[in-house]
Amino acid sequence: MEKANVYFTKEVSKESLVKMYEMLGVQLPGKVAVKLHSGEQGNRNYLKPEFVEELVNHVHGTVVECNTAYPGARNTTEKHKKLMDEHEWTKYFDVDIMDCEGPDMELEIPNGKQIKKNYVGKHLANYDSMVVLSHFKGHAMGGFGGALKQLSIGCASSYGKAYIHGAGHPDQDMFKTDQLQFVTSMGDAASSVHKYFNGKIVYLNAMVNLSVDCDCDGNASAPCMENIGILASTDPVAIDQACVDLIYQSKDPGKEKLIARMEEKLGAHIIEVAEENGAGTREYELISVDEQ
Repeated sequence: MEKANVYFTKEVSKESLVKMYEMLGVQLPGKVAVKLHSGEQGNRNYLKPEFVEELVNHVHGTVVECNTAYPGARNTTEKHKKLMDEHEWTKYFDVDIMDCEGPDMELEIPNGKQIKKNYVGKHLANYDSMVVLSHFKGHAMGGFGGALKQLSIGCASSYGKAYIHGAGHPDQDMFKTDQLQFVTSMGDAASSVHKYFNGKIVYLNAMVNLSVDCDCDGNASAPCMENIGILASTDPVAIDQACVDLIYQSKDPGKEKLIARMEEKLGAHIIEVAEENGAGTREYELISVDEQ
């Protein structure tokens, strides 16, 4: 496989999000879903509606999310919609909780390393294309959260999240699953959503508010690194690999906390499995748009 192009800018602004999307030269067809993180109640690090407003409007997108599988403010549609109002997503955009009704949509993963099926929100079928807009940061269970987490855990229904966390055993305690099996399941699930859109999907990762914790944590740690920038690609494997590499290459001493989290939780394995499943390549060319 040829190297994937990953575009990079140090400029962190709502205008640069649009600029990075346009660098991809992709015209997304039909009804466009914009998958992002609504932010758990109490979290302060998630990407805010004002920041993503120009991009979502630029693609005429609908903000999409799915309910969680653990207690909190987003584990039922009623509570999730209330939080969407509180976080002002509904003030700016059309919002769709994709698993607000069943049955879940099933995506096959014939060559999956750990799971052979992925259960996603039923409404995914209503969209022709997708922008995956990720806040790249750490994650208490997956090591890091980026494009591949948005594809896997993010697009999974509440049941689907339990299925991935349980490595195919949704009834088992998700916090006691073998770590390697869990991150393998994430890589499997991510590949299924990427393939479902068959080229009609793009990825933007914002490396800002770099905490060791995910936006799903209502009491997340404060950022441990300075902002790095925004990346864009049509390849979810390459964009996450580029983000991981930028963390390692950084001269910011705060990176040690994030690296420790990624390594402890075997985060790199998510990228490896997604690549093995044909979702992309870890070989990429980082193209700085700031120098053009």
